[in-house]
Amino acid sequence: MLKQNLQMRLGQKLAPQQIQLMKLIQLHTLEFEEELERELEENPALEKVQEENKEEDYASLDEKFEEEGNESIDTDFDVNDYIFDDEPAYKSSANNYSADDEEFDNQSLLTEGESLYDYLLEQIRLANVDGDDLKIAEYIIGNLDNDGYLRREVKQLVDDLAFSQGLITTTERVTEILENYVQKLDPPGVGARGLQECLLLQIEKKVSADKAVILAGNILRNQFDALTNKHYNKIIQKYDIEEDDLKAALEVISKLSPKVGGNYDTQTITINNEIIPDFLITVKDNGPRGVDVIPSLNSKNAPSLRVSDEYKDILTTYSHDKKSAEHKQAALFIKQKLDAAKWYIDAINQRQNTLLQTISAIVQLQKEYFITADDKSLKPMILKDVADITGFDISTISRVVKSKYADTPNGIVYLKSLFSDSLTNDDGEEVSTKEIKTHLMEVIENENKRKPHTDDALVGLLKEKGYNIARRTIAKYREQLNIPVARLRKEL
Repeated sequence: MLKQNLQMRLGQKLAPQQIQLMKLIQLHTLEFEEELERELEENPALEKVQEENKEEDYASLDEKFEEEGNESIDTDFDVNDYIFDDEPAYKSSANNYSADDEEFDNQSLLTEGESLYDYLLEQIRLANVDGDDLKIAEYIIGNLDNDGYLRREVKQLVDDLAFSQGLITTTERVTEILENYVQKLDPPGVGARGLQECLLLQIEKKVSADKAVILAGNILRNQFDALTNKHYNKIIQKYDIEEDDLKAALEVISKLSPKVGGNYDTQTITINNEIIPDFLITVKDNGPRGVDVIPSLNSKNAPSLRVSDEYKDILTTYSHDKKSAEHKQAALFIKQKLDAAKWYIDAINQRQNTLLQTISAIVQLQKEYFITADDKSLKPMILKDVADITGFDISTISRVVKSKYADTPNGIVYLKSLFSDSLTNDDGEEVSTKEIKTHLMEVIENENKRKPHTDDALVGLLKEKGYNIARRTIAKYREQLNIPVARLRKEL
């Protein structure tokens, strides 16, 4: 039996303008330019202002809509409901999650180039291979990864050949074709099933009687674990050689490529690593009055936009015709576009204001760093510190600093790199964890590479500098800096 009842529910819903603003804030300069151009193409009521004297008074525009537009349009339904039937994409997709959940890629440019796959296929088809052997070789090549490795088990390839191509074969035959044909192709090392095999395939192509080359091959073949763990003394004792002989062999190995497919355009895509800064930071020396650090937006982040005068005139013309259904529909469509343009301009202005207030707060907290460009002068700073100064929510600050860069007198700086937690030194002062990492890197760079410092030794050395931190913290910072353990930092 159906029953009717009343129920009150408290909910939260983001307005279209809020969704639009959040999306715009998290875009970096290149993405923002693309978004702006797309909006200008989709909404003819939105225009770029070329001269400063063409700014529009949007308050008077609102009055014009109320006086001339809505009063003259006679409809049986709510105009506002109709406006959102064909709204732009930025108002229909909810984007109310943190920008930390997203990663962005730099702009990619399609380029012409031969992929590793094409290069290998061209070679194998010119080789003395035909029939089923050629099909197997081509299938093996199709399963190589971007680095030129065969990561799949041979047995899996056998099964796939049977199911997908109806070719019944054995692991022995596939292995034979792999080793006798595919691994003989150029570049040397292609088709390897691991790093050791990749390096061995390259060293075997070096037809040389040189002692260092021969020793390098023996080390790769028989002492690979000792090599990767840098147990050099074990290798010296094993082959009864001098240290200089081992250095010469290591020099040969260092010239081998661990990723032979890296030189080929595997997916015919190259990455444009050019960074366009979102902010400009200027340091001005005022002499006795001190030094000022002045933040500003990249001009590409502050476009001048206005609502089209032509569309406003068209709206006025159509809205006075109460009898024509076509004119009524046209008036509703034009008002929709005009409203969308006004909302977009307002969102752009809010974006500019949010970005400028955020960078101003960061400059206020890190003024000394921008003047000296020394990582040791970085102060502890977290998102909440900037949020407290600006009055924005922490999630908004996170969206602003995500993927944004600043052009400073000392180079381009990634905003997120300016944030760090704090620790208290022996003097009771709060210092940035980035400052500690800088000291840690200096100690490791200046250590004796024949006897690198262990983590316990690093604890003592940093304690001498006034940083009393635990060994596990040293290990964590070392891993964040991509610095290997002492054993792997050892050199001859």
